[in-house]
Amino acid sequence: MVPEQIIIFTETILNMISSKTSFIALIGNPVSHSLSPIMQNAALQYLGLDLIYIAIPCKEENLELILNSFKKINCKGLNITIPHKEKVFNLCSEISPIANKLKAINTLKLNSEKEWSATNTDVEGFIYPLKNLNLGKKKSVILGSGGAARSVIQGLINLNLSTISVISRNKSSLDELIKNFDNQIQLQGLLNNDDQAQILIREADLIVNTTPVGMKTTRYENNELPYGETFWRSLNSKTIVYDLIYNPSPTPLLKFCAKKGCMTIDGLEMLVAQGMRSISFWTDGLEVPFHIMSDALKKYL
Repeated sequence: MVPEQIIIFTETILNMISSKTSFIALIGNPVSHSLSPIMQNAALQYLGLDLIYIAIPCKEENLELILNSFKKINCKGLNITIPHKEKVFNLCSEISPIANKLKAINTLKLNSEKEWSATNTDVEGFIYPLKNLNLGKKKSVILGSGGAARSVIQGLINLNLSTISVISRNKSSLDELIKNFDNQIQLQGLLNNDDQAQILIREADLIVNTTPVGMKTTRYENNELPYGETFWRSLNSKTIVYDLIYNPSPTPLLKFCAKKGCMTIDGLEMLVAQGMRSISFWTDGLEVPFHIMSDALKKYL
């Protein structure tokens, strides 16, 4: 963010604050890299609500203290991010079916009893840029078997893809992920060094990267691809490649795939779409046009 943009953003926030202003917060560790305050404050300003959105770093040992404290002050809702999406379950009195199914929570609001009501908006965010691509009965490959992969699998089930395969470095998390979806769909799981993976990559209609490789804030080199460049040798130019990472934009993976002729999608649309659903959850159904939040982000990227 350049100095002129920081000034504009600061002035915008100051103009939103009054003595009656309530707040919504992003809770996680770390949160300093998050773009959520930019897009959410643009949405709150568009709706004309006396609310601001802030990011608050929170260590695991302080999570319960912070959530209990926020019940007693002018907090209207929360977003929950890494590493608290699973740990927050025991602090909520109401949990939506989708959050229970995914075993992850990313959005909270206080109910009429001043207790936390929880949901997960990641699935709706993930499928937003895919809805009009006619992926029903197509083949997909997911890279990574962490928490984000659960939302992606559920989204692909909702879109009625015929085959969902998961490629991972970690056999234990891969086995657990496949077991979690036993009652919904039969997933194929492979380790990244399995020769069969090349067949899946070549035949995939959609590949989704849920690993952190390529993210600006990770330890990985900026030019590194998930599982290394050799892993991508059988990539088909007709394949759609979706990277959940949105910073940098484009990611090294999407640059590589675009040169191969693939259609590419970055994580920005997912970020905005899940944020839109959070706004609706906090405000009992109010909606914000996608471009209000997306345009706010593009000014700062």
